[in-house]
Amino acid sequence: MRGITITYKYSGDEAIWKTTISDFISAIDNDAVLAGKFTYQVAIADDKETRFHWGRWDSAETLAHVQSQEYFKTFAGKVREFSGGAPSATPHDIAVKTSGW
Repeated sequence: MRGITITYKYSGDEAIWKTTISDFISAIDNDAVLAGKFTYQVAIADDKETRFHWGRWDSAETLAHVQSQEYFKTFAGKVREFSGGAPSATPHDIAVKTSGW
């Protein structure tokens, strides 16, 4: 399983940020091709500015599908805006995990 961790600081309009995140998560949840193949989580650190995004997928084909969708292109552009440029993105392999999400 592959994954990515994205981090950045954001102190702008929370309503706009939350709507953007919700729209992306909804698009993923409604994309039948991704069922059981792609997950995405977003968290806000206790400092209320640092944001974490975790994406996980099963194959290069699944990632290519996500990246080819208009909802992804819109979302990626908004994350660049929120981070004031390119956010920190660290791709990785999932080595070990618990049985649940």
